[in-house]
Amino acid sequence: MMPHVTGPVLLPEVRAALRDGAPVVALESTLLAHGLPAPRNREVADELEAVVRSRGAVPATVAVLDGVPRVGLTAAELDRVCGGDLVKLSVRDLGVAVGLRRDGATTVAATAALAAAAGVALFATGGLGGVHRGARESWDVSADLAALARTPVLTVCSGVKSILDVAATLELLETSSVPVLGFGTDAFPGFYRRDSGFPVPWRVDDVAQVAAVWRAHRDVGGGAGMVLAQPVPAADEVDAALHDRLLAEGLALVAERGIVGKDVTPALLAHFHEASGGVSLTANLALVRANAELAAQVAVALAG
Repeated sequence: MMPHVTGPVLLPEVRAALRDGAPVVALESTLLAHGLPAPRNREVADELEAVVRSRGAVPATVAVLDGVPRVGLTAAELDRVCGGDLVKLSVRDLGVAVGLRRDGATTVAATAALAAAAGVALFATGGLGGVHRGARESWDVSADLAALARTPVLTVCSGVKSILDVAATLELLETSSVPVLGFGTDAFPGFYRRDSGFPVPWRVDDVAQVAAVWRAHRDVGGGAGMVLAQPVPAADEVDAALHDRLLAEGLALVAERGIVGKDVTPALLAHFHEASGGVSLTANLALVRANAELAAQVAVALAG
């Protein structure tokens, strides 16, 4: 009989860091298992953890292996995550995966939930999920938003993917009492693009400000998480004309093939990667690295 799981299993290094009050940054595994081809995904797994370490924090990649939620992975466990055949897990799927003893890669929502359960307050990712275009008819809204509303984790990202309904996503974050900060920007980032066309409610310009805001939010924010949005590095931003063409093509392709629900975003991102000649993938990796670095700097400031 499988033992009863009462919480995530922590890598000894992560457990020791949390015990000592040292900075820790959670990293998701969906990017590795479903967002990048092998063997590049395994290289990126090491690169992201190295970026976090270079800024003085301990990385904690999150996944479910053999039905056990894990916060912090060994090299062999990262090999498994990047080897394929992992189910994509949001919060609603965690209990099922544990009960059936499955291997799964965690989305933003599931990573935030497991990080919070382990006592990790900082999480770095690429882009948030959000309200999908046409959600008035489909009700297609990412579980990431609901998770942020109830999970006390500071998520560092590059806004939401431009394939989503950005205005509706920001409105829902406001309704859910999730603060949105722009790091060094007045514009809410659009993942591949530095400016989604919408402003951020609040701007911060250094990690000391971020740390002060997060400490205050934990005291008076009612238990919700927070979004720290950082634009993709300027040198890696996807050209506006190319971006708009790829988006129009992708939306037409999705409609033509009848793709709906959770399969829409992977299909659109795959089209971006294939039709851009690698430009969008370069942008994706650049922003994820930058977000991991920023999250580590904030974690260090909070620990200090």
